[in-house]
Amino acid sequence: MEPTKLPTKIKVRGAKVNNLKDLDVDIPLNKFVAITGRSGSGKSSLAMGVLYAEGARRYLNALSTFTRRRINQMGKAAVDSVEYLPSALALRQRPQVPGVRSTVGTMSESFNILRLVFSRLGSPVCPNGHQVPPTLDVAENDGYVTCPTCGVTFRAPGAEDFAFNSAGACPTCGGLGQVRQLDASLIIKNEDQTLEEGAVASWHLPGRNFMPIVANAIGIPIDVPYKELSEADKQRVLHGKKQYVAIDIPSSKGKIFHMDKAVYENAFAAVEDSMATSKNERTIAKLNKFYTFDTCPDCHGTRLNPQLLKQTLNGKNIAEVADLPVNELREFATTIVDWLPERMHKLGSDLVAELRLSLQPMVDLGLDYLTLSRPGDTLSTGELQRIQLGRTLRSATTGVLYVLDEPSVGLHPANVTGLIKAFHGLVAQGNSVVVVDHDTRIIGAADYVIEIGPGAGKTGGTVVDEGTVDQIAHSPRSLIAPFLNGTATLRERPQLDDRALWQKGQLAIEVQHRFNIDDVAVKFPKNRLTTVTGMSGAGKTTLVLDSLIPAIEADVDHRTLPHHVTHLDRAGIRHVVKVDSVPVGKNVRSTVATYTDILNRLRKLFAATPEAQAHGYTNSRFSYNVKAGACPMCGGTGQISLDVQYLPDITEVCPQCHGQRYNQETLAVKWHDYSIADVLALSVDEALPIFTEETGIEQTLQTLHDMGLGYLLLGESTPALSGGEAQRLKLVSRIGKRQNGTLFIFDEPTVGLHPLDIQQLVKVFDQLIQQGATVIAIEHDLDLIANADYVIDMGPGGGINGGQLVATGTPAAVSETPGSVTGKYLKAQLSLFEQHV
Repeated sequence: MEPTKLPTKIKVRGAKVNNLKDLDVDIPLNKFVAITGRSGSGKSSLAMGVLYAEGARRYLNALSTFTRRRINQMGKAAVDSVEYLPSALALRQRPQVPGVRSTVGTMSESFNILRLVFSRLGSPVCPNGHQVPPTLDVAENDGYVTCPTCGVTFRAPGAEDFAFNSAGACPTCGGLGQVRQLDASLIIKNEDQTLEEGAVASWHLPGRNFMPIVANAIGIPIDVPYKELSEADKQRVLHGKKQYVAIDIPSSKGKIFHMDKAVYENAFAAVEDSMATSKNERTIAKLNKFYTFDTCPDCHGTRLNPQLLKQTLNGKNIAEVADLPVNELREFATTIVDWLPERMHKLGSDLVAELRLSLQPMVDLGLDYLTLSRPGDTLSTGELQRIQLGRTLRSATTGVLYVLDEPSVGLHPANVTGLIKAFHGLVAQGNSVVVVDHDTRIIGAADYVIEIGPGAGKTGGTVVDEGTVDQIAHSPRSLIAPFLNGTATLRERPQLDDRALWQKGQLAIEVQHRFNIDDVAVKFPKNRLTTVTGMSGAGKTTLVLDSLIPAIEADVDHRTLPHHVTHLDRAGIRHVVKVDSVPVGKNVRSTVATYTDILNRLRKLFAATPEAQAHGYTNSRFSYNVKAGACPMCGGTGQISLDVQYLPDITEVCPQCHGQRYNQETLAVKWHDYSIADVLALSVDEALPIFTEETGIEQTLQTLHDMGLGYLLLGESTPALSGGEAQRLKLVSRIGKRQNGTLFIFDEPTVGLHPLDIQQLVKVFDQLIQQGATVIAIEHDLDLIANADYVIDMGPGGGINGGQLVATGTPAAVSETPGSVTGKYLKAQLSLFEQHV
């Protein structure tokens, strides 16, 4: 009998997810496969929308109905067939920002094992204060131990008792490690202003704008600068008791509104009452600006009940061990077994081996400088992704399809080496790895490359080329080939000399002590493009997002600078615009047309048609978010969701409006033979020639086209856009205006961008600079760094090994700096391309 041949490829036939054009492709199994293509070409649709969606769905279908009802399930992907598909795991492009209770230890799950190690191997303290040596009784007698000194029997803390998110939380801070207090200096915005002029910032919160009138009615002077008020009146403003008075409120149109029982709410209560009733995260973030956060005085930031810190393991308590960098923690773990009594060596060896195993992926992925106690919300995107990847690697499965969407996001070129090693490790374990990426080093290390394109949106969705790296690098059809073989033009912009670089002035900041930064003074050239570079965890985010932005905002508002900023020269910068690649809008109602204000202009055009005026239709009639204009069946979303019990909900195109979002009466109104839904179905490039007479709409369309977004449909849902598309869309309203006093800060602007799209982005930066803006980008991508006017390189490593200024200067100067890791990779990149110039 002939042996059965095992399948060697996943066969995808007729894929139609998003813009995929009935795509047929074979993806090699048990290989490292890279999928590349321009931003919006359909790479993620193939990887996440077909391979992962189908792989995960089929795996879940094998579970019991009872289990499936409790799991968030996906619907069937729009594909004719997928054969030989293993069950799939995915790592998404942007990990969720961890909550305040997350730490490196909880996210990597290593702290769970450390809790177990402490509860089973630690030296507890009896109720009378005697330190009890480690004993097997803890494991054998359900945690009950007899103190050899005083004879009392007590229950030693279990693993659950050491959890700061439940039983082990510090009673003062509830396991957060911080206590917050309202700060009068943040509540009183400007002491030189009167209450009438708005000195009390918390009285600007919704529903409190008439509070100065109430303050006047209870006898507090509102026409005197706050700093000149008596101490008694200041106390009444900040902490005065709640009382009711009758007041008259004049409106802007001269009417008088009378209130019989207006309540006086002092400046502190305005914040506390808002906080007590608010569930909205954005509002809570706004209210948090009135608080200062200090380390908890009882647990000193350890998050744990101080009683638990009496239990030790080889001389250290659990907080001290969690504060060790991972590389030191692994060394400490090797000393535990020798410290234990002979009888406990077997148990100790097993638990210590488990602990070291849980830490290994962090070592492999270059995160050994982190501590388990580090709060999750202080980590960079690259660090978050690698913790997520490390947790996956630890499971050491076989026969699984790993789908990774842009794993190089947030990673320094030096960390990419560890990532590639991890992919080859997964393949060696018998898995298949599919990676969507633009990093030429990741593509260059793959066994097989699939290129989707050639363009984006309607012009993408087909296989441009596929084959080994060598085949792709020499293919005339391939768009990535010039970047793999070094024949592309790397630097698009002229190199400035020292005089020209600083001609327009400079921003300067000095940071005394913040996270891993100690006494760093930096200058940024004004009206130029600066990239801030360095290893993941080097201090880039701390310097720019945590110090420079808050300092400029505080100085503009005449507030005191953040305590860690000792000097700032903002060089006339008045506005800071932070642009990241977080999706635009949260639901299907947000579209390209609504986000760019095109829909508002379209509504006016349609409302001005004779037909609309004959029916008495106003602008609002042409909004699909208003009942009068929306399709009654789907409520203006263009789709309906069908509940099919234990199977995932099925989303269908609305059978009444066929996805057009509007009711029939609204669709009957035509402007130049187009209904409003017809216009929303056009791409930006299709709409351009139609709106040449409508200046406002044409300008926005032209800007979208210039930013390489001409393929987007006007009615396209914005939450579904890629990171790179979202980022450029956020800039549309800014292009074409004077930006003299504006600083644009980009957090990893190359996320999801093909090298050709990075060239487009550099042109966008140039436009902003020509308009007078100053541009700073936190970046790892060597193509963008090579195009900067000035580079600030942080490091030399990450975490405790970072936080210093390693090199500053032009890209060429930084590439020649001996101590700069970024410089080393930049030099290699520049020399690869210079060979072909």
